[in-house]
Amino acid sequence: MPNINRNFIVKFSVFLIVILQSINCQANNDKLILADSLFTAQSYQEAYKLYTDILQNQEAYSPAMLLKMAYITEGMGNYEDASLYLSKYYDHNPSPKVISKIKSLTDQPDLKGYTVSDSAQFFKLLTDYQQPITGIFALLLVLSLIYVLAKNKTRQPKYLIPSAILIVLAFLSNNFLLAPQSGIIKESPTIIMAQPTAAGKFIDKVNSGHRVIIKSSEDIWYRIDWDGQDAYVKKNAVSKL
Repeated sequence: MPNINRNFIVKFSVFLIVILQSINCQANNDKLILADSLFTAQSYQEAYKLYTDILQNQEAYSPAMLLKMAYITEGMGNYEDASLYLSKYYDHNPSPKVISKIKSLTDQPDLKGYTVSDSAQFFKLLTDYQQPITGIFALLLVLSLIYVLAKNKTRQPKYLIPSAILIVLAFLSNNFLLAPQSGIIKESPTIIMAQPTAAGKFIDKVNSGHRVIIKSSEDIWYRIDWDGQDAYVKKNAVSKL
């Protein structure tokens, strides 16, 4: 009897979580539709409030929404936030037009961090589909094990090699196929140091708009990649994308 109750509680909890997530997702989709209708009606302030709430929840957020947020904040004269939204949009749709717009907003013709190589674009494609890729490897692993057990070949190591390879692939996909955390420098000027201390070696002084890869966090500093080397910048000078 206790096992039955325990199983019921577990199944009911899973069911409840799924239902709540579905309701929450639907609510955010409805909110996005309402925000888009307000944007179309040129009620930009009201639309922006809803967009901001959706972006913070990260549930019904869309790249098109980011373009609208950039349009609204640019109209408000808030070029810093407009650049931030465009940089976030750039994560989904890297294009020269987006870079050109960010340069015009920041009034900087030479921004770093926006060059995307073919290998980087390919890796981004993999990270975008990380869950389906991991799921496919897991499914193939299950099928492989079923075949080995059904054919009673567990004592023959050569038939276990595909399963072992699939285990490695599923593990790598689940743990290492992750997009790096990026950020945009939001303060002008921002000092970039070689060590996480104000007494460290000075590397560069830059204005807002530059895009950086955040490698780790150390106290009040972010360790970033800057021109191919490790560098440090204060957290309050960077907005995560």
